[in-house]
Amino acid sequence: MASNNEQNSRVARKKSQPKPPKKHWVRRIILSLVALFVIVVLAGLGLFFYYAQTSPSISAGDLKSESATKVYDANNKYVTTLDSSNRQYVKSSNIPATLKSAVVSIEDRRFYKHNGVDYYRIFGAFLGNLKGSSLGLQGGSTLTMQLVKLSVFSTNTSDRNLKVKSQEAWLALNLEKHFSKAQILEYYINKVYMGNGVYGMGTAARYYYNKPLKDLNLSQLALLAGMPQSPTNYDPTTYPTYATSRRNLVLQAMYDNKVITKAQETAAMNVSVKTGLSSAGRSSMAAKANKNKVLDAYLKEVSADLIKKGYSSNTGGLKVYTNLNMNAQQRLYDIANTSKYVTYPNNGQQTFQLGVSVVDSYTGKVSAMIGGRKTGDVTYGLNRAVQTTRSNASTMKPILDYGPAIEYKSWPTYKTVADTSYKYAGTNISVHDFDNKTLGNMTMRAALVQSRNIPAIKTLEAVGLNKAKGFANGLGMGLKTVTAANAIGADVSTLQVAGAYAAFANGGVYHKPYYINKVETQDGKTVDYSSTGTRAMKRSTAYMITDMLKGVINSSTGTATTAKISGVYQAGKTGTDNYSSDSKISVPSDAVVDSWMAGYTKNYSVAVWTGYDESQKAGGYLDSTNTKVSQNIYREMMSYLQEYSPNSDWTKPSSVGTTKRNGIEELYVVGHLFSSSEASSGTSSANNTSSSTSSIISSSSSSSSSSSSSSESSSSSESSSSSSSSSSESSSSSEASSSSIESSSSAASSSAASTETPTTNNATQGQ
Repeated sequence: MASNNEQNSRVARKKSQPKPPKKHWVRRIILSLVALFVIVVLAGLGLFFYYAQTSPSISAGDLKSESATKVYDANNKYVTTLDSSNRQYVKSSNIPATLKSAVVSIEDRRFYKHNGVDYYRIFGAFLGNLKGSSLGLQGGSTLTMQLVKLSVFSTNTSDRNLKVKSQEAWLALNLEKHFSKAQILEYYINKVYMGNGVYGMGTAARYYYNKPLKDLNLSQLALLAGMPQSPTNYDPTTYPTYATSRRNLVLQAMYDNKVITKAQETAAMNVSVKTGLSSAGRSSMAAKANKNKVLDAYLKEVSADLIKKGYSSNTGGLKVYTNLNMNAQQRLYDIANTSKYVTYPNNGQQTFQLGVSVVDSYTGKVSAMIGGRKTGDVTYGLNRAVQTTRSNASTMKPILDYGPAIEYKSWPTYKTVADTSYKYAGTNISVHDFDNKTLGNMTMRAALVQSRNIPAIKTLEAVGLNKAKGFANGLGMGLKTVTAANAIGADVSTLQVAGAYAAFANGGVYHKPYYINKVETQDGKTVDYSSTGTRAMKRSTAYMITDMLKGVINSSTGTATTAKISGVYQAGKTGTDNYSSDSKISVPSDAVVDSWMAGYTKNYSVAVWTGYDESQKAGGYLDSTNTKVSQNIYREMMSYLQEYSPNSDWTKPSSVGTTKRNGIEELYVVGHLFSSSEASSGTSSANNTSSSTSSIISSSSSSSSSSSSSSESSSSSESSSSSSSSSSESSSSSEASSSSIESSSSAASSSAASTETPTTNNATQGQ
């Protein structure tokens, strides 16, 4: 009995003891992690295949890039390539085994073992990056993936994302199914960028050593193999220390990969990285670059335009058909760089510079362009033809002042404007002309022909800043803001001015200037490009501006008489930008910063800027002895262009009427024949100070008209028609039926070619 009690007691004690917890939660965590891993993997695979489906196509032509991008002129004649040197393709059989081993060792040690994507390498790169060091394996891309990137993607940061990496991997996997390892390595070695505009290691061997690849030693081949990672920094001619470090890293990788011995590694490391470098090789390839000096500015803009259009500069093999007139380009280069046509000043301190743009008046095609003179052996140097850091001075007057006055206020060419003392609103800054005189009341025609500044500013104020800005931007000026000072200049380029003046030549239709008319890819696909014309102003405005600008060249009182070409129908405008009172250097009283000449025929529009790059340093100013060089350049260039072009005058549209005033045949917009009192309305011979913003944009018709200084005789027909002036231009039947683009220029303001900010720091402009 006692035994039973004792047994029951033990059982009771066991039941009362706590049981150890079950370990089900450990299994749950492990299973959850496994499930999460599987989900992540499946999601990753799903995303990978989703991106893979949208991968771009890739062809053998994309991979090889045997030829550089070829450039053709307007006659579809081959001119040059965009590379600074011809790409020299090397077949696999002519590539030294040592170079192949070097490339594989430093870029993709498992190249011959993987199928395009190296999963071990990706994991190794991850660990290497965590440790902060590895032997060229920080990136997970294989050579095959790098070839894909060079062929169809870019090295831009925007292409470093999961989508592109997935597509690179997918294309690499497919690439390895269709091409051998030898072919892939051959394509890579011929495609990589090697600095100084050189593509491919075979070309680089010629450029740096003036030898074929097969004649280079181990040290030289190791350097070439290492350069693609950072071709500029590893250039042995510029950065020998960095180049040496990179070459030694390649040699170490080759030893670790068991393709060279320790003795070979040591011997190659002891060779100076400068050994064998040859200037002859660079000079040989520079011969082509010297030819391209004639085209440098044009090619620079073509290259930039290609990128804007979405073409990769690394792809190569493109055929780019441009609007280049090669003969005109050569003549323009000769005018700028020889003394055969124009004599240039030499002050011994700075090089007299220029920028010139030639645009087809009918189409906006850029026919020729030069960005400087005596620039040396520079590829894609500063293009002064498109720089927007210098004021265009008085060449702005037809664009921002008088053009809008005719367009919006129907001013006749005999409209009286006042050349009287003037200060900018809210300032003590006085405006002066080149002669520091004021001439009183004068006609709009006389003010433009003689390039008087104060009448131009007052005209802008009468039109209104916003309206004038809209008109100017419809001609490609790209002005963000406009002040009264912009009436006599803003920071725009010769290309913009040439494009705007072409619209005056073309009856008011503006074409944004363009370089490329067609691009053909390696697979034969072509894309055509053109500039759609937009009506920036009425025909009457274009014709009346042109008629006045003829006088700038042909009139004895005009400022561009040096630009006159006997027998040629042309119109134009000069511009000189004077030094401001706060100039950093002391200059003569006749010194100017810039000198412009812009003009046009029915065929071409040419804009010329001249000056010095550093206008605030010694020798940086122009004076009365050389301000007309711009006119000489213009005259020589336009004379050449007109030799091969028809010479005809502009036809007066029916919307423009003529009237005799003071013995001069003046023009007016039909329906808006101003009487003598209307023509002189808003003028005053008294001193004038613009006192407020509201006053500078008010209509001139509300001002006093009692002080007109000119006595104008009107014919009976003029008197009878003046009372029937209407509020809008009346079109002839021919004008009305022309096309739908005959709309107000206010609607064209959105077609600005650029967005430069105008200058406001010059109170004085010249002719």
